[in-house]
Amino acid sequence: MLDPKKLQLLRDVARTGSIAGAAELAGVSASAASQQLAALERGVGAALLERSARSVRLTRAGQVLADHADRVLAELEAATRAVQAAAGMRGGTIRIAAFASSGPTLTVPALAAFHRRHPDVTVRFTELEPEEAIPAVAAVTVDLAVTHQYRHLPRPDLRGLRQTLLQRDPLLLAVPAHARPATRDPVDLADFAEATWIATKPAAGFQALTEFACREAGFTPRVEYRADSYDLLLSLVGADLGVALVPQILAAARPGLTYLPVVRPGGLTRDVHITTRAADPSPVVTAMVRCFTDRLTRHPPSP
Repeated sequence: MLDPKKLQLLRDVARTGSIAGAAELAGVSASAASQQLAALERGVGAALLERSARSVRLTRAGQVLADHADRVLAELEAATRAVQAAAGMRGGTIRIAAFASSGPTLTVPALAAFHRRHPDVTVRFTELEPEEAIPAVAAVTVDLAVTHQYRHLPRPDLRGLRQTLLQRDPLLLAVPAHARPATRDPVDLADFAEATWIATKPAAGFQALTEFACREAGFTPRVEYRADSYDLLLSLVGADLGVALVPQILAAARPGLTYLPVVRPGGLTRDVHITTRAADPSPVVTAMVRCFTDRLTRHPPSP
């Protein structure tokens, strides 16, 4: 009989294009993953992978088995969820991922509420940015992810997934206090074309918002400081080292800086979603989604 864990490894090789990528998703070493894939080949009596010094790809037989693996693993997942539903959510596990800045005001309170309501369900949590979390939901290594998407940037691959909008958060321009205009009227980013800019680390998609917004305003920003966390980013602004875009929900009062609404380019927002699998009927996932939406209903973001 085929081992579901080995099938998942083969499926993830097909998705990531490498044994190392599949091993990372499974939480095992590349050597262990390679040994399990070799055992799978022996079990089915066919070569599933074509290996070279620099790459690996599926054989025709490997692709056929990987296609079947998608359906087999989906059925096993559905069976697990059906059993949990029949058991009335007594026991079971839910795997959650969320981006770092959602933690203090949204994710941690929602997880705590879920634990109080359903103490028999095991919660496993991992901090992941959306570019990692969305593929993890699709790969069935995460059941529910808190993700964000900037409205002007390309949408990620959401095939087979469902997103529930939690909040739409306007972006503000954080500037040193002495640099603020005489009024608090919305500003045009072009007015700050000569400023030093502070931004998150550049990447395709999710973290490219600063460069995109400034190009839409007609200039290329001079980014001289980059930070992984908004806390550090705002500290840099407060130290009079530059200006930065920041979601309104994170625009906490700090000495030495102020926040300005942006009129151009218009529509700059960070949309926060719950991302799940479209075909996942799990009552545990539904209950977790409810904890997140309840959190925002009872404690809406402060402007």
